Amino acid sequence: MRLKILFVIDGLVSGGAERSLAQMLPYLERAGIRSTVAFFYQRADSLEGQLRAQGADLRHLPQRGVLRRVAALRRLIVSEQPDVIHTTLFESNVIGRLASIGLNKVVISSLVNTPYDPIRLQNQDINAAKFWAARLIDTWTARHLTTCFHAITEAVKNAAVDTQRLPPQRITVIERGRDSRSGRPSEDVRRQARLKFGLSEADEVIVTVGRQEYQKGQRYLLEAMAEVARRRPRAVLLIAGRRGRQSPLLDEMQKRIGLTRQIRMLGYREDVPDLLAAADLFVFPSLYEGLGGALLEAMAFELPIVASRIPAIECVVEEQRNALLVERASVAPLAQAMTDLLADRDRARAFGRRSREIFEERFTLDRCATRMVEFYRRLVSGHNGPIATLATSE
Repeated sequence: MRLKILFVIDGLVSGGAERSLAQMLPYLERAGIRSTVAFFYQRADSLEGQLRAQGADLRHLPQRGVLRRVAALRRLIVSEQPDVIHTTLFESNVIGRLASIGLNKVVISSLVNTPYDPIRLQNQDINAAKFWAARLIDTWTARHLTTCFHAITEAVKNAAVDTQRLPPQRITVIERGRDSRSGRPSEDVRRQARLKFGLSEADEVIVTVGRQEYQKGQRYLLEAMAEVARRRPRAVLLIAGRRGRQSPLLDEMQKRIGLTRQIRMLGYREDVPDLLAAADLFVFPSLYEGLGGALLEAMAFELPIVASRIPAIECVVEEQRNALLVERASVAPLAQAMTDLLADRDRARAFGRRSREIFEERFTLDRCATRMVEFYRRLVSGHNGPIATLATSE
């Protein structure tokens, strides 16, 4: 009988978790797995249209409020009778777990970030009481209403064990992947990409991709760029990512710093491959991460990396081989690392080659999808009791 999986995710915006799911669905179909995707929020700039055009079975649950969403999702579970319910992101994790109570289903939650890192409490937008309440709800439902967990890096697994006391034997680490057809473009493609963004061959192009939120650390990159521009007059920073709660601060900083030619806020882009094709260097100054899908895409494009020294990123890159790592929330070390790689083209090219090698060794979509299929089949074949009894390990 064909395996059926019901994916539950908050929405289909073009974030890392959403893109990973969207890219994996065709692989699951070819492996004989039928997928249905339930989601709660709709946005104009989402993957929904693309997925519907590809024939994906999408179910929008528009109900408002946790209890109504739990009830709607439970009706869908009863109607569809999936073999596996796979939830991703906080709200969907909690709703998916509650909706599955008593239905004797395999319930998996993907651990895709380190959401309870203490650095989050330094964010002025965070309400400490809500932070601790969310952690309590997430932890209780995870421990008692979830069969097992899929973590995208060892760092995410370790964080869940440390902050939520989840049993490590119930967490399987399978890294995310990206399409292996992406790669360093030809010189002609690179020239065309630079023309598209009004860049010359003499420009030293730095790219970062991420929504404008506290987590992504762009404020430190803007400050660092002021020093980089002083030392490298041809340096240009392109910042791609939808606007968010940090946008007013970033706008104010850009006005104060100036450098309107050298710092460009591009907003949400659907042509990130063109940005990466035009780039000399990829910078990822996140304060906390689960893995960083944009980082994988940059490595596929054979780019050298400058990034924050945080556990999840250390799981992905090789320091001093394809990346320079600096302490998170730092400015001077970030500026120095960027300047060093822009100044040493031979080293940057060697880093870029190693980026592509690491990507091919560990992060192709084929490899990730194959391991996920094996994971699902092993779970279903071994599931013979109520949820939260099946232990898995990698």
